Amino acid sequence: MSVPATSQIPAINKPHLKPKTLFGYGLGDAGCNIAFQMTGLFLLLFYTNVVGIRADHAGVILMIVKVWDAFADLFAGRMVDRTMTRWGKFRPFLIWYSIPLLLSNLLCFWIPVDGYGAKLAWATISYALMGLLYSMVNIPYGSLAGAMSQNPVDRSRLASARMVGSGATILLLSLFLAPRIKGAENLAATFLITAVAFVIIGALFFFTTFATSKEVVYREVERVTLKETIATVRQNGPLIRLCSSSLLYLIAQNVIGALTIYLSTYVLTRYSEAGWVATISIVITTGAVLYVGPFGPTVTRVLGKKRGFMYAAVLAAVGGVLFSLSNFLWYSFALSLLGLFFMGVGMGILNTMTWALEADTVEYGEYKTGIRTEGATYSAFSFTRKVGQAVGVAVAGYILTWSGFDAANTVQSEDTVRGMALGAGLVPAVIFLGAMLIMAAYPLTEAKFKDIMKAIEANRQLRHEQLQHGETPNSVPTREDRVGPTARDSHPMTTQSPVVPPKDDDDAPSA
Repeated sequence: MSVPATSQIPAINKPHLKPKTLFGYGLGDAGCNIAFQMTGLFLLLFYTNVVGIRADHAGVILMIVKVWDAFADLFAGRMVDRTMTRWGKFRPFLIWYSIPLLLSNLLCFWIPVDGYGAKLAWATISYALMGLLYSMVNIPYGSLAGAMSQNPVDRSRLASARMVGSGATILLLSLFLAPRIKGAENLAATFLITAVAFVIIGALFFFTTFATSKEVVYREVERVTLKETIATVRQNGPLIRLCSSSLLYLIAQNVIGALTIYLSTYVLTRYSEAGWVATISIVITTGAVLYVGPFGPTVTRVLGKKRGFMYAAVLAAVGGVLFSLSNFLWYSFALSLLGLFFMGVGMGILNTMTWALEADTVEYGEYKTGIRTEGATYSAFSFTRKVGQAVGVAVAGYILTWSGFDAANTVQSEDTVRGMALGAGLVPAVIFLGAMLIMAAYPLTEAKFKDIMKAIEANRQLRHEQLQHGETPNSVPTREDRVGPTARDSHPMTTQSPVVPPKDDDDAPSA
């Protein structure tokens, strides 16, 4: 039998990415978070304390733009799928849109107009522009991991690298920038100077990612039509399950993130009023991605991505229950911190596993249709994440209302404190367990992923033989120095439907 053109990189069964590649990829997420986290942490404060926008009006702006952002992800995914250049499919976006993204972040923190209506318009337009440009950078950046390697451990290493980059940015903004902003005499100048500095720093990060990353995974179809995109996503059962599970865990994660400062201020102060309580609470929950991320590849080797996700969800749920009981029955400061730590570790592993799992769903889509749609797959996943973020913050608000929280009271009643502790622990715990149960039906284990790769090769061979009337096309090299892999290096484009083994939508081929 003739041998099909290869699509696999050398030594696909063992990790091959160099440390400089992982470091460079992690800097890309740091660059993205310069804009994303700066607006997330400080934009509301800038609107109310510097620009003079009413808090309720500022909240409406943030809500409208968040909805806009979700649909901007879908638009960016389409743009990625229809693009192919000599530098590849994803890397050019880091050059084209990174500087505009960083400049738009600067515009968010520089409103030179007078008049309340003009300020509202500037704030809305600049933030919406930043959201669109963020999608145009972050969607191809996230999709890039699936094109850099098809090795499961390597993909986990890439996910860990981006988690470390993200965590480092959060830590920088929280521990170094926040105190300076709080004590600044001219808050407007502080924000503006910081945003200008971040344009330079972020540009260096993005250009390093571009220079150190290579797209080596072969693709038969360079530019994907809208019809092909919809068909690929619709038939991708594992992606739908991953999005559903991720939606739940992200709701739980954002409930914890939104309530951590309240728990530190009103619940844990029953044991200690030291200033470090809030800092340590944030570090062991939201900041866990920084110290947990590097262990992602180990979790993948030992447990696999699916089981790693499930165990992490259970650990986070255990942490939530422990925190609630520690403040509702046992009144233990040490057990309260241990519960927060368990939740933080669980969320850190969940984040790492999720990004690696998303890359695997691209191969499943190719297995079902013969077409790789990294952009659409990632944008659908990112859309889900943003919905989860919005719902999580809303659920946190409902928990505060249910517990009887009143911001006008410096000290909350004991019933309110107990209610906050109960809701902040048990509600996320139940949601984490729901995410685990959905993931239990996720079909792409490491063994089945290898079977999918074999099926993809077999399908290509059949297509090549049909196209070439039995002739064998030349092998397609996919070395690291390969620039912009294209289908035409192997054979001309074909309009024939790919030959796919008749399997159920949600099941991978068996060995």
